[in-house]
Amino acid sequence: MKPSPFAYAKAKSLDHAIELLSRPDGEARLLAGGQSLIATLNMRLSAPKLLIDLNGIGGLAGIAVKNGQVEIGALTRHAEAERSADIARHAPLIALALPHIGHAAIRNRGTLGGSIAFADPAAELPACLLALDGEVDIASPTGKRTVQADDFFKGLFETALGPRDVLTAIRVPAAADDTRVGFAEFARRHGDYAMVGLAACAQADGKGLGDVRLAYFGVGAVPLRAKKAETRLTEGNIDDAVKALASDLDPSGDVQATGATKMHLAGVLLRRVARQLMEARS
Repeated sequence: MKPSPFAYAKAKSLDHAIELLSRPDGEARLLAGGQSLIATLNMRLSAPKLLIDLNGIGGLAGIAVKNGQVEIGALTRHAEAERSADIARHAPLIALALPHIGHAAIRNRGTLGGSIAFADPAAELPACLLALDGEVDIASPTGKRTVQADDFFKGLFETALGPRDVLTAIRVPAAADDTRVGFAEFARRHGDYAMVGLAACAQADGKGLGDVRLAYFGVGAVPLRAKKAETRLTEGNIDDAVKALASDLDPSGDVQATGATKMHLAGVLLRRVARQLMEARS
């Protein structure tokens, strides 16, 4: 299929992009890497009247470590982050997740900001942002604001972004010496969207773990914290943590797997990721 007709504009600045979004002539969509958007256009799942290209805007890409945080510009390509020594050292959970995103050609064009803004519930990076207790910077006609990851994902492909908002950067706490991370997913083929995935972060606490955050993807309309399982894992009991998932998750079936299969896989992943956290701690 081919997309519905649309107008195209290349934003010259962030303010120009917001101005274009604010024009009262119909729905507009932002183009960053386009790896998800172009597919939805071609399938006519999205039919904007205006496509606004952000790629000419300076200052929206790059990786910086400052004030105890890792800041990643919205236009930073997956491949750039995958090669980054700063990401590997200071955001190791993101480093673990990046190779699972699509294939090399997709990672060469896809952007971290685009993935977070699109908010596919089976995508890796939204879950990583949630697991890391990250935050999102947003620019709008009324100014700039920051939204915590726990408050950013609202529903299926729905976020805290309004129709005239531009996601400009994400930030996550820089890993400390006692930071422990784990990541695993099940996909039919490497590069496919995961049937179920788990991103995790914790702090080493003596012989145990503290501040455990478990963020599942592929099991609901948004990435989901498994809070009861977090508590059980903090107590050091993996079996009880797996049992607690019955209270945390209630996945529906889809074309890839039944809800019961997804629950089983969620438990398998928790055991694998818990071992990652424990082994790294020791």
